[in-house]
Amino acid sequence: MPILWLIIVGAAAGFIATRLMKMQTGLIETISIGILGALIGGLAFRFLLFLTGMAAGLVGAILGALVVIWVWKAIRG
Repeated sequence: MPILWLIIVGAAAGFIATRLMKMQTGLIETISIGILGALIGGLAFRFLLFLTGMAAGLVGAILGALVVIWVWKAIRG
């Protein structure tokens, strides 16, 4: 179940993050960005999960996905 939840949250976070950053990506890239962002955000905001529950996980995933997109754009030029 945690893997399925990671994919669902990752897809949502990737979709929101790519729209906020005005980036056009395919479905697989969007989900990958979101999952990577969820992992980064989940690690960075783990203490928030204990304080506010799953909503903090989505916020952390979106913020993590935004960081991934920013780094990706910086590398690709």
